Amino acid sequence: MIKLTALFFLIMFVIGTDTFLISPLIPTLQSLFHIPTEYSGWMVGSYALGYAIFALIAGPLSDGWDRKKVMLAGMVCFSVSTMLCGFATGFWSMFFFRFLAGVSAAFTAPQVWASIPALFPTSKIAKVSGIVMAGLAASQAFGIPIGSLLASNHWYYPFFTIGACALLVAVFIFYALPEMKPNQGQKTKTPVFSRYIPLLNSRMARKAFLAHFLFQCGFFAAFSFIGKWVTDRFHLSIDQAGYVMFFLGLGNIVGSFGGAYVIKTLNRFNTLVVGFLVSIICFIVLPLLPSVAAFESVYFFIFVNMGIAFPLILGMLNSLNPTIRGTISSLANSIMYAATTLGSWIAGLIYATFNGFSAVGMFAAICFAGSLLSFIFSGILTSHAKTKKELAS
Repeated sequence: MIKLTALFFLIMFVIGTDTFLISPLIPTLQSLFHIPTEYSGWMVGSYALGYAIFALIAGPLSDGWDRKKVMLAGMVCFSVSTMLCGFATGFWSMFFFRFLAGVSAAFTAPQVWASIPALFPTSKIAKVSGIVMAGLAASQAFGIPIGSLLASNHWYYPFFTIGACALLVAVFIFYALPEMKPNQGQKTKTPVFSRYIPLLNSRMARKAFLAHFLFQCGFFAAFSFIGKWVTDRFHLSIDQAGYVMFFLGLGNIVGSFGGAYVIKTLNRFNTLVVGFLVSIICFIVLPLLPSVAAFESVYFFIFVNMGIAFPLILGMLNSLNPTIRGTISSLANSIMYAATTLGSWIAGLIYATFNGFSAVGMFAAICFAGSLLSFIFSGILTSHAKTKKELAS
């Protein structure tokens, strides 16, 4: 079990590093490729767009396939497409290669979340999910700063390095992961999008996924422009911006590992309410802070909340219907990356229009407030039993 947990941690670490790598590189690539600020967010959004579109297809299909084969093929393609980003010669070639990397990740990452309930006993699921989520957190704390340091020599080094690491992880998947073939009921040729019908018919599911979308849209709108903001506001170099990401990633790690204890102490409802309210206040005051140290300290609490809230939200969404976990995981990931696409695009527009981070922070605060209200009114925070009964089919 330790071997599988380590494998899933590594998968999320590699994919997470690639996902967030562009954020500290935006100033460098913007200058290199002569990209206006209002369009620079698409270097983040192209990856997210590929992920968001194809995750909707990958999830239902993977519920009827061997998850090991899907994960292996996805990781190999992810490795190749990430390396190709290092050969980009302009905005559109970078956009295309990042899009392909997103498509590959869409077939890989959701299999991790769908595999955990299938491979681990119920008593271990929450703990393993927290450790796997820490892989994403560690990618922000360690992967992105390392990538930033590599990019300080040559901008394409991080892409080659991450691509090579992804290929090694693919070898690990081949040898360590057991086959996970679907049961006889899942092999029936159900139309791909028909698997979403139980979710679309549920008021609780609709509101919960809307809340998930708003949460991710607000977070990634602000996150995508951290690198540019600290560079413009405090005149940091690319490697110094990487150190800022390192500190913020530590907050995510703290939240990921401590989340189970916090939820047990406060319960799910209070954990989400307190975390979101603190984050809303933080987003509003961020642009007013006078120093890098103050900025890092306040943003640290946002990342702690992200580390606690994200696995909690995924756990609640996956509980909606245990028979279509692959579909739910892919829909949740698709929504997350659709929110990343929209959030990074909007952030680029309002950052350029209002010449700074103030409007971006306010946008993120509004998204978090809407997400919190949607979660509360959905009822998912207070009733798993109601969810299962409503979606049973």
